[in-house]
Amino acid sequence: MATYSTLQDRIRVAKELLEQVDKICSRQGREVEGRAKLCSKLRAELKFLQKVEAGKVMIKESHLQSTNLTHLKAIVESAENLENVASVLHVFAYEGPDGQKQTLVVDVVANGGHTWVKAIGRKAEALHNIWQGRGQYGDKSVIRQAEEFLEASQQQPVQYSNPHIIFAFYNGVSSPMADKLKEMGISVRGDIVAVNTMIEGGEEEEEDESEDKHGLEEENHELENEVVEVEEEEEDDDDNEDNDSNETDLMHTRVDRDTIVASLAFPTEVKVDVCNRANLDITTLITYVSSLSHGNCHFKFKEVVLTEQATQERQEKVLPKLEEFMKGKELFACHSAVEDFRVILDTLGGPGEKARAEELLVRIKVVPDQPSERTKRLVTSSKVNRRSLMIFGTGDTLRAVTITANSGFVRAASNQGVRYSVFIHQPRALTEGKEWRATPI
Repeated sequence: MATYSTLQDRIRVAKELLEQVDKICSRQGREVEGRAKLCSKLRAELKFLQKVEAGKVMIKESHLQSTNLTHLKAIVESAENLENVASVLHVFAYEGPDGQKQTLVVDVVANGGHTWVKAIGRKAEALHNIWQGRGQYGDKSVIRQAEEFLEASQQQPVQYSNPHIIFAFYNGVSSPMADKLKEMGISVRGDIVAVNTMIEGGEEEEEDESEDKHGLEEENHELENEVVEVEEEEEDDDDNEDNDSNETDLMHTRVDRDTIVASLAFPTEVKVDVCNRANLDITTLITYVSSLSHGNCHFKFKEVVLTEQATQERQEKVLPKLEEFMKGKELFACHSAVEDFRVILDTLGGPGEKARAEELLVRIKVVPDQPSERTKRLVTSSKVNRRSLMIFGTGDTLRAVTITANSGFVRAASNQGVRYSVFIHQPRALTEGKEWRATPI
């Protein structure tokens, strides 16, 4: 009966999580990258549980408690607690200390990419035991995972600041582990629980534990300091583990989940170092001076794409967003972008568009093409051409945010493991020279 009750509870949770994912996307007002992947995992879990319910699969109740649902629930709840969720289950590529290509799955990417969250559903006892080397073969400690997150984040800056990393524990984390994570620069969310030092093998110890439980809880703070020292010695002496086995057999730590040292919520806001440099892509130069962007959008053009852009402009003006982002920033453009912009302007631009272009270029510092080293390693394709490499690569070298409507290049570069700091806007073409044959609306 207990197994059936647990099964029904897990099925209910899986269905509720699927509904919650939809609500998160609705709250964001847009599709969250990775949503389909997360929902696929939830549906697979639900399908498995329903097979158990139908008697097609026989499992023990303990197996129901250790399904992937615990971790998936932690991911969904993390996404609910953060603003501006960009993606879930996002895979980042990075180079490990040995120079080998590695990948890292970040459960939730939020705050415009400035926040990375790892959601952890395992119990505090299991996490602590793995850290102390008492886990199963192949188990990776949370501390080692934290090192990987730091390595990856240093290679994936957002506006040239490393993402802020949060480890969210939904079944608690031991106090020494939380302290270690904080020392590493990682924020901790969840219940931080105490640990007790225990001596094995004696009846006297067992009696003391049962008779003086409250006394043990009162001494937790003193004991935690001792535990940290023991654990640090164990980490430093990994190579001498066998020599010290007699000593470690006599003493170990036990996580006391009933004694919560602290309960930490997600930070309400993340402090971000705002980049004060902007690099203008050719698409942005064109959009900024376009007749469409300056009120002349009430036309139906002969060209379908121009009519679509005019409709978009009537619904949502692009220039105010560009002005707002560029405000107070030092503006740059590389030689390739400016030269190609001038060629397009001379060919297609109208008098007003050409005049606005001269006014804009006075505000911009034109610099030589200087692509960054990581840009040079990108493989060219239909989306990754030389001009884009020069423009985005120069912005990367300048440590400037590249303003662009070329989202295709941004995605293609990201697929190759290079994520640029960008501000993406809708495109607008030069239309002044085509207004004479367009139909006014």
